[in-house]
Amino acid sequence: MQKKTSLAALTLAALGVVYGDIGTSPLYAVKEVFLLGHVPIDHDSIMGVLSLMFWALTLVVSLKYVLLVLRADNHGEGGVIALLALALSAVGDRVGLRARVALLGLFGTAIFFGDGVITPAISVLSAVEGLSLIAPSMDRLVLPVSLAVLTALFAVQRLGTARVGRAFGPVTLVWFVAIALVALPHIASNPHVLLAVNPWYALHFFAQHGFVAFVVLGAVVLCVTGGEALYADMGHFGAKPIRIAWYGLVMPALLINYFGQGALLLANPKAAENPFYLMVPQWALWPMVILATMATVIASQALISALFSVVKQAIQLGYLPRMHILHTSVRDTGQIYVPVVNWGLYAAVVFAVLMFGSSGKLAAAYGIAVTVNMSITTILTFFVIRYAWKLNPVLCVAATAFFLVIDLAFLGANLLKVIDGGWFPLVIGAVMFMLISTWQRGRALVRQHLRDDALNLSEFLDGVFYSPPARVPGTAVFLTPDVGMTPNALLHNLKHNKVLHEYNLFVTARTHEVPWIGFQKRVEIEQLGHDCWQVILNFGFKNDPDVPEALSQLTSRGVPLDEMDTSYFLSRDSVMPTVGSGMSAWREKLFASMHRNAADTADFLGLPANRVVELGSKVEI
Repeated sequence: MQKKTSLAALTLAALGVVYGDIGTSPLYAVKEVFLLGHVPIDHDSIMGVLSLMFWALTLVVSLKYVLLVLRADNHGEGGVIALLALALSAVGDRVGLRARVALLGLFGTAIFFGDGVITPAISVLSAVEGLSLIAPSMDRLVLPVSLAVLTALFAVQRLGTARVGRAFGPVTLVWFVAIALVALPHIASNPHVLLAVNPWYALHFFAQHGFVAFVVLGAVVLCVTGGEALYADMGHFGAKPIRIAWYGLVMPALLINYFGQGALLLANPKAAENPFYLMVPQWALWPMVILATMATVIASQALISALFSVVKQAIQLGYLPRMHILHTSVRDTGQIYVPVVNWGLYAAVVFAVLMFGSSGKLAAAYGIAVTVNMSITTILTFFVIRYAWKLNPVLCVAATAFFLVIDLAFLGANLLKVIDGGWFPLVIGAVMFMLISTWQRGRALVRQHLRDDALNLSEFLDGVFYSPPARVPGTAVFLTPDVGMTPNALLHNLKHNKVLHEYNLFVTARTHEVPWIGFQKRVEIEQLGHDCWQVILNFGFKNDPDVPEALSQLTSRGVPLDEMDTSYFLSRDSVMPTVGSGMSAWREKLFASMHRNAADTADFLGLPANRVVELGSKVEI
């Protein structure tokens, strides 16, 4: 009984977090198809569009994500970073292939930020636009109310979402039930609309309209936006609750609503202005606007939380500079708040709302970010099933090619809307990719410079102890990026203080391409002699690095580590751009700025502030 209750609770929670985005698509998807003005609002077009939406949800979400991609988990975790790490692990030491896979995955990560900007903007705008149907005079309130809702949403992020999050599932449950109930009377009055499940209508639509039908795909794809969330949030709930929620409630409710909107359009083509709200009885408009606003806030919250998580994972894997990360929940380590990301995202969302002004204009920008990510997910999945699962190459190519053709068709249709707004997420993605690639290249140059100038640790210690300096009581922990390399902090300490601690640990913290590494596999230690040890600390990309906690295991292995008698030595490198080196001048200056403004290493590694000694050095790149 306990297991059933737990599964039911997880399924209810998954409704709010996983399906908020795709669940609010009925607010604008059908409307945008017909407001494009490319196809007449007649029987054949309505049935053709409904058929396309039915098969898009079936093939893209039900088959691709729910049945295939959810199986490609990285030790239970999902999302673009987890999938990238899994794909990189799968291709192993194939250097050229590994570089191309990394490039593709990092671009997917970058373009995800574009999705993170547009989803809150279009979702909240489309919900609040219902006010203009209640009273035309309220149309002027749409933008101010939308901005007020978004401002409140981003302002409460620092408080954490644990308490509010408990209401996500029940509210979203009410939402899905409500959108199905308002649609059922329209389907009942015109059950003929249900025949759109027949793919013939979709094929006939293409045969009848040709290239115009291809253009319409750019709006049809709006019905599957949010599909990535199924995979991204798998680590929170597991695959089973996500599948139960999809097949048991979400997909039926969405299809009922889309078919209800289709039935309304068959009876009244003028309802294309806003078929979602025009389905709703007049007496229920106010409650529906309020419920829709709550649902879109939940959808936005889920994406904001996912973005925080992606940023944290990217930092752990070295794709982004360290940022100040706050934990907003003692019990749930996944509840985090990243101030820089939160307010940067807020500024971009407000800019998008003010620049585009309506959900209709934003819809042109929405599809590109989604379809690029869908395509990248399909390609990365190929590397997982081919190299990690070692399935038959023909089967791997056939399975992923089938979905990739669908993804690329949607992407191609959206590329036609670049001038109309599709440029916006591409610009965001390009900027983020430039930052990510600059940070990666800069770090590689810094590491290479340090390696070129580094002394072998074992040989250096042998030389030091040939004529040993004065030893002082206590333990010194020297953080070093590479195993076997003499830390600059040790060299400076010997040069200026002319002393060496009684016990010395040379610690390298490594982040691996798996989400979690248990405490039992956290520490590797090697005796260097003279009461010196080489220590490797292993973390997953979802672990919070805590060096003192990890080192506490060493006391049972005979290493003296008194908390009050231990000092942590860090090398604080100042990056100096130089002419004619590894990157163009502007990128070197950008990297130097990113490096200078990165969050404190001591905080990132969980070091006690009153026990840290930083010794600086200059690094030219």
